[in-house]
Amino acid sequence: MTLVMGIVNVTPDSFSDGGLWLETDAAIAHAESLIAQGADIIDIGGESTRPGSRPVDQATELERTIPVVSAVAAKGVEVSIDTTKPEVARAAVDAGATIINDVSASLCDVAAATGAGWIAMHALGDSATMQDDPHYDDVVEDIAVFLSDAVSRGRAAGVERIWIDPGIGFGKTTRHNLELLANIDRFTEIAPVLIGASRKSVVGQVHARSDGLEGEDPITGSDDRLEGSVGIAVWSAYLGVDMIRVHDVAATVHALSLLTP
Repeated sequence: MTLVMGIVNVTPDSFSDGGLWLETDAAIAHAESLIAQGADIIDIGGESTRPGSRPVDQATELERTIPVVSAVAAKGVEVSIDTTKPEVARAAVDAGATIINDVSASLCDVAAATGAGWIAMHALGDSATMQDDPHYDDVVEDIAVFLSDAVSRGRAAGVERIWIDPGIGFGKTTRHNLELLANIDRFTEIAPVLIGASRKSVVGQVHARSDGLEGEDPITGSDDRLEGSVGIAVWSAYLGVDMIRVHDVAATVHALSLLTP
């Protein structure tokens, strides 16, 4: 069964929902809604990692995330913390998180020490520069090698649960992203896989092409990416992906039910 991870961004500047759940009560209420829609895991993040974003300080990230992690974990659902900071990861696990969603693929020692699961993601450079002319010799194999190494590091450190994420949109062109999505099963050979393509720009670009446009509609923007996001979720599940990270939980859960005998 493919698990559905619902996204709660406690940030002012995330690409799709920045500012909507910045207040603690709003973030908790949104998490409750995603749980009611069928989310298996709630992923809570306090720092945007969208292309061009700037880092926030540790104190701010802790202030944004820990009260939400604590409240959501108390509801009995599994919680992941989306962070690159060891101190935030440790505090979140202390507050009830059981997975570290790590876009830096560097926190395996923290996961091992805390007993948390670890999601190791590939990103080419940091958020500020990763979309500046990204290049690969072979995008699928280059990232497969990187993630295989991450799994080896995680296992050597003693992490018991490891997922890998090829990092759709993180230092990749549209062509790179589509090649990765077409070859997801290459990554399932390495370890359990998480795919996070929900509402990302590659979806908007493909939608625009299907509508005969040169670029996305400037009015609808990232709000016009539902169908492609759900389609990627179903495709990923069909190819054996373990977990899908999404904004639109209900639509994804309904679509994935078509794959259940």
